[in-house]
Amino acid sequence: MSAFMLSQLLITVAIIFDLISFQFKQKRFIVACLAVSCVLSSTHFVLLEQWTAAALMMMAAIRYFVTIFSHDKRLLVLFLSLNSVLTYITFAGVLSLVSFAGSTMQTLATFCKTDQLLRQLMIIGTSIWLLNNLLVGSPMAALMEFAFICSNLVGYYRYYGVTLKLQKVS
Repeated sequence: MSAFMLSQLLITVAIIFDLISFQFKQKRFIVACLAVSCVLSSTHFVLLEQWTAAALMMMAAIRYFVTIFSHDKRLLVLFLSLNSVLTYITFAGVLSLVSFAGSTMQTLATFCKTDQLLRQLMIIGTSIWLLNNLLVGSPMAALMEFAFICSNLVGYYRYYGVTLKLQKVS
């Protein structure tokens, strides 16, 4: 099996974790599913030799796991700093900046106190990752991000109704 086909298979499994993540109400279940998905996504990017995206996804898996236990704002600063360092070390052009932007938005989302704001910022961050995956040429990863956005919107609607009004970041 080629590296590309294996990468697409890993993303297919990650899709399952993404789809179920936002069907939970409790944030710790949401982020636990996202951590597993990020490990699979990171490996996918390694297989595609997309080093910035791979490093940022692995950092995201660690970040999600940590936020199950703590939302200390110092950790937010630490993870944003680590994202910057990883992007600098692995920088390979515009794609590195796109994945950095998506990761930064999702880092901010992860440290939100409410699942409602987490969902809102995740829609933005996931849209940026969707662009990244389209530019990388990974159809299953693009499908994953699209499905993630849809799942997030379904979960948002189930818990909060049709209004998608951005909340104040706190």
